[in-house]
Parts: sequence; structure tokens; C-alpha cells
Amino acid sequence: MTTVTTKAPAGSGPVRSPLFGLDVCEEAGLRVKPGGMRPRVGEPVWSFTGVEGLPVSLKPSERRLDFSRIRDPRWRVVAEEFIFARLAPGHEAVRELPQAFRYPIAIRTCLARLQNLAEWFNWLTEHGVTSLGEVTQLHCQAYYLHRSDVRDRKGRILRPAAPETRLAAVQAMQEPAFYGELFSTDRFADGFVPWPGRSPFEVAGCKPREANVTQPMRQDALQPWLAAALYVVETLGPHVLELVEAVRQEEAPTLWTSSERWQARLSTAIRAHIAEGVPLEALEDMEVTRRLLDGWSQDDPLLNVSLNALARKAGKKTFPHRWIPTLRPLMEQAVAAVGVRPRWGRDARAVSRADGGGEVPWTEGVEGILDLKFLVDRVRTACIVVVALLTGMRASELMEMPVDACAPPKDLGSGRMRYRLKTKLIKGQGPGGVWEEWVTVRQAYSAVQLAVGLRDPQDTSSRAFGRFTFNGRCASLRTWVNGPEGQRLGLAPIPNDPISLQITRRTLAMELAHRPGGLLAAKIHLKHVSVVTTEGYAARPGGAQAEFLSDVAAEEQVRNKDLTLEAFRDSQKGILPTGSGARDLIEFFASVDEKLKEMEASAPGVKPGDQEVINLLSRRAKTLHLGIANYCWFIDPSKALCLILAGTPGADKPLAGMCDSVRCPQATHHQSHRPVWAASAENKKVFMGGIGRGQPTEKSRLQADLNRDLRVLAEIDAANGTGV
Repeated sequence: MTTVTTKAPAGSGPVRSPLFGLDVCEEAGLRVKPGGMRPRVGEPVWSFTGVEGLPVSLKPSERRLDFSRIRDPRWRVVAEEFIFARLAPGHEAVRELPQAFRYPIAIRTCLARLQNLAEWFNWLTEHGVTSLGEVTQLHCQAYYLHRSDVRDRKGRILRPAAPETRLAAVQAMQEPAFYGELFSTDRFADGFVPWPGRSPFEVAGCKPREANVTQPMRQDALQPWLAAALYVVETLGPHVLELVEAVRQEEAPTLWTSSERWQARLSTAIRAHIAEGVPLEALEDMEVTRRLLDGWSQDDPLLNVSLNALARKAGKKTFPHRWIPTLRPLMEQAVAAVGVRPRWGRDARAVSRADGGGEVPWTEGVEGILDLKFLVDRVRTACIVVVALLTGMRASELMEMPVDACAPPKDLGSGRMRYRLKTKLIKGQGPGGVWEEWVTVRQAYSAVQLAVGLRDPQDTSSRAFGRFTFNGRCASLRTWVNGPEGQRLGLAPIPNDPISLQITRRTLAMELAHRPGGLLAAKIHLKHVSVVTTEGYAARPGGAQAEFLSDVAAEEQVRNKDLTLEAFRDSQKGILPTGSGARDLIEFFASVDEKLKEMEASAPGVKPGDQEVINLLSRRAKTLHLGIANYCWFIDPSKALCLILAGTPGADKPLAGMCDSVRCPQATHHQSHRPVWAASAENKKVFMGGIGRGQPTEKSRLQADLNRDLRVLAEIDAANGTGV
């Protein structure tokens, strides 16, 4: 059994940690590959590169914990013992500690803790503190003030630090106090805890994250992003894949082994270009730039010619530059006769422009391997954007997606197919995560298929996307879309708004919550995205899509409160709802108004704000469901007309597809719905104008529907004082 020792008295010599030599991975329950490195307590660097099941998103540099960055050797031991305790809280030497944390933390979190511990301990060393027992609250307060600002290398203050930085600094000071009995070389004085009785969140002045503070993408940015990504995937993607497969099948040139002089072979290859009318291959832009830096003239006819391409045709790998003077006249003759063209894509097929402005070749040419690599990266980035915006997957879930992620589609009948993507759920799970299936729309499924087809054959990983830097990839794709090539293809420019995978997830949740009947992009209905997401939740109620749906539900509650408050404020201004459910809603708003007057009377001079009003409206807000042209206050399922018509009066939510808001006693119409009803009326007038005399029944039906629309419009205008 491992025992816990106390701090060695001064001058007693070095004390070896009771944890010394323990296998960190074994104690923490981490599986190690056969022959993989197994870090042990006492080693200056813990390498977890051999651990199985680590997240793909974890960089190689994040798999090493380097304790040698701590200057004081005694405090290195303290840091090792602390990190061990956070990794293996079930170890017998740790679980006996009354204030120790009882849950393990991830390796990435351990790295962050170690970095902050190193900064704290090294700051103490710089300020003359030689023992943790000397640390007082004054030291802690001084270090907290030091970390409250961002400084340059000379120590000059640049700006205030983020709340998360202050929080991490407080955790580094406070958490080791809970493990003093475990530490063998040094510890805080008995009973000393920085900021006793206060949590790091309280000290740092930041709240635990409850509400999602990530801002969604603006519509002006979302639409061009998704339109461009879908165009690249669906229109350009198949052509890029075809080109990549053709390049992979190209045979390597037969190396010259005859006794014929190679310059004669080169001359023959050049003359063949002239005789056959085949342009010489163009050099990639990067190589052209290199030639200019090497002293080539901008006016040199051979500047853009790939000499190595000529060498390959002659059976050589490279073109010896010493032979340029000898062959220059013949090569210049070839340039003048047949010109210079890119290596691939010379006769690219035509595709429709994204803006509908005719057809253009899908590419103006791919000059070489490097250019092809950039093209493939661009398409794979578009695949990531499509999957992220249509599923709401996190970075870890995208990076963990295997090459066989696309499960065979399931035919549900009536022309419906179910598309499933396999990946791993990492967040909140143990080492290695758990396998998950996402039910998704066809476009996201096809994007993953394309990304897998474009993988580098040299890639030995088993991941569809692998580890990637989303922000950098998106910046490159945006530059291309906004550049000459994107404009040639008719793509709308993408604004310079921030984009991240947190933003794409939040954006989809907000879109599903606030515009359930709208379009996310051409031909992609938010209702369809919502349906498949709900199917994924039903298949695994505790899975990743359940977590995403909880994000959507949270946004729906915020939306409902805002819309209910807006309707209440309108009623106070005399702008009243209409429809069969209007009377009940108006009476409810009147009762809330009375309660507000009572609150004002009980506290003279204090006017209730929006939050007090929302508290009074919250129960009614929970019943709100959005229709395309109405609000549905789903208070009593037995009164819901859609459920009565469907024969399911016990359902727990309305059936939006069967909504007849004009007749339903729980539906209301508001000023915000007027444009929908007005557009519906105009469309019916157009249709009626095209109906011939031989179709009186159809015309009569449309006239009845038009009269209904006009009646709703008249009611809305009358209730808002805008009637004519």
C-alpha cells in the first residue's frame, strides 16, 4: 500500500515522492499501444504519444507534459504529484485527501494546469520566495494583479487579460492547497488556502458558463458561406475527384536507359510538341516566383515553361539547367508555335455559374502537383463547412470521423432516404470517447463521401478529415471565393465575419430555433434539417444529437420569451393580435398588465423592467410554437385543430404541416405575419389570372382561399390601426 509522507524538515536532504516510479497511464486507466511509451512519476517529461484513443484534435505538442520548465526542482515534484492526482483521483494516496477533486481531467486540461502552475511557481522564484510555506495572501493577490493584464516581453501592459486568464491563474494558486498532504517536497502552510471560502470563478469575476455566449453568423455571411461551400462540393467536387483519380493513374515516365544522348531525346520531345500542336506545360506560380528571385527576366519566353515536364517526356526526372543555352532556341520556337498551357484541365468541362450567368469551364487549368494539392484542400475545406453548417458537429466530432463514416443509406419509402454518419463523441466522455451516429441530410452525407475520395493515398490515418485548423482553412477558402477564380464562377463574395466551429454550431441552433420554416440555403429546408436531427435523437436519446437538440431547445426558449415580450409590448401600444386565439391572449396580457400595476403601486418610483415582465410571461412563452404565418399557443392539446384533424389529441406538440391558423382556437396572427399573408394573396391572384373559363371549380376554390387571406389581412390591419 502507498503511504503519504509529510514535508521533510529543513536540512534533512532530498525526499523521494511516495509516488515515484508509478506508471502514470496504468494508474490513470489509459491504454497504451504495445511498445508505446509509459511515463512514470519522477521523469522530467511525461509523453502520452503511445496512449490509445486520444482525441485526433490533440496535437503532438499537447501530448507531452514538460515539468522541467519549473525552475525550482522541489516544485517540479509538487507539480508532478498534483498532475498525477488530477489524472488518477482514484489512487489510494489521492482518494484519502478530503478536499481532492474526485473526477479525472483530460490530458489537454493537465497541460493547461501545468503551464499555469509553472508560471505561478516561476513568479514566486523571481520574487525571492523559496518555499511554498512562505506564501501568503499578499503574494497571491500580487500575482493575480500581475496576471490581470496582458504584457509584452518587456513587461509593459498592453491590455486587460480575459476573464479566463484570471480564472486559470486563481486555479493554479488555489487547487494545490487541497493536495498538501500528498506533496513530499513542499506545500503551503497548514490551513492556508488562497481566498478561503471563495471559488476561482468568484475571485476572477466570471460566471460558470450556463448561457451560450457565442454569437451566431449574420445572415449576410451565412448565405454566401453555405452557397459557396455547396457549389464547390456539388458542382466542382465531382470534376476535382475525376481529375485526382486520373492523376493517380498516370504512369511514371520510363527512364531513359539507351545509349542515345539525352539532349537528343530532349530535342525530339520538344519537336513532338510542335509537330502535334500540343502546348508546353506551364510552371506553377510558386516556381515562377522562385525563377524571378534567381534572376530570370520577366520577359523571358521560357519563364513560365516547366522544363522538368520536358525532361519527363525525354525519360529524365529533371532538366539540367546547364543545357538551357543549347536548347533555348528550339524551346522558344516551341513556345511561339504552340504556346504554354497548364498541365491538367486544359479542356475542362463547362459548369453552370453559381449566379446563373451562363456556363464556364470548371477550371482554367491546374499547373502542377502543388496547384492540385491546393485545389483538393479547397474542396475538402468546403466539405467541412457543409458538414459543420448542416449538422452542428463539434470540432472533435468532425476530426474523429472515420473513412467509413458513411453508413449505407436506408430507404424509408415514399422517396425518403435516411443518411447516417458515424463518428465519435469525445466531449464529456472517458478516454477514447464513444461511437455515435448522426442522422443528417443528403448534402452533408455527400460532402463526407467526397472528402474521403479526395484523401491523400499517403495518409495512413483512418480519418475522413483528420486534425485540421478550421479558421485557417476558411480564411484560405474565403480568399479564393472573393478572388478572380471565385468571381469567374459567379460566387457571391463572403464578408470578413469571424467563423469557427463554435459559431457554425450556434448558427444552426439559432436558425432551427428562430426560422423553423425557412431555408438554410437553396433547396435545404430548415424543417428537413430539424426532422433528421430529431430522428438522430430518437435513435440515441443520450447521444451527440441529443446534446445539439438541447442547444436548439435552449434557443427556442429564449426566442419564445423574446417574441412573447414583443407581442405584450405591442398590446400595450394598442397593436393587438388577431385570429381565433386572440381573445384569450389579449385577456392574458391584460392580467399581466394588472400585475405590473400592482408591482408599481407596492414600490413607488420603481418601474418593472423587461426581466420582471418576462417572469410573468414565461409560462405562456413555454407554450409558443412558430407557424409559417401565425403563432401557436399550445396550451391545451385537446383544443389543437391540427391534432383533432390528425386523430392524435394526446400529442405533446402541434403538427405544423396540418395547421389551419384561421380556424384553430389557439392560433394568433400578428403584424410580423402580414407579409406572408400578403404574398399568399398576391400569388393566388396571379394563379387565378391564368385559369381558363373551363376550370370554374379550381377558380372557385382559389377565390375562397383568396378571400380567407384578404380577411386575415383586413383583421391584422384593423387590429393595428392601419386598415384602409
